[in-house]
Amino acid sequence: MTINLFYFLSFVAVFSALLVVFSKNPVYSVLYLIITFFAIAGHYVLLNAEFLAAVHVIVYAGAIMVLFLYVIMMLNLNTETEPHKSNLLKFAAAICAGLLMIVLVGSLKGSELLQSPVMVHDVGLVKNLGKVLFTDFLLPFEIASVLLLAAMVGAVMLGKSEKPPANETKTSK
Repeated sequence: MTINLFYFLSFVAVFSALLVVFSKNPVYSVLYLIITFFAIAGHYVLLNAEFLAAVHVIVYAGAIMVLFLYVIMMLNLNTETEPHKSNLLKFAAAICAGLLMIVLVGSLKGSELLQSPVMVHDVGLVKNLGKVLFTDFLLPFEIASVLLLAAMVGAVMLGKSEKPPANETKTSK
């Protein structure tokens, strides 16, 4: 049952990723990319990494894809104004993509992970992640939280305007 679900999610991920690349409309490409992200999140669930799947959906399919859609809609891309690529450039891109695929297949060919999968049931659970974060990595976790707090305060201070509010007027003597 799990292997069939794995193959289905893999097919959906690869097919929607191909649709991202070959789609003419950029908005459709972003929507196909969201489908790809959900399929990858399904793979994380199959690996018992529920927390990673949830973060993946929230961060990538939620936040980043909304930003992509916003930018694409703000750019108002038209095919008439878009510069056309030469056939030589398209051929060079196809050659580079083929060479990258050969390198990836060659590097994964002798991998032991593909030959003998190991199923560990307690790896990606949120309970275990929290236990490790608050026992083994408490100091780095707290330092990161203080660093994020300082960055947030700095962003608020940079975004604050220097001008006095409009209701306050200076009186001259």
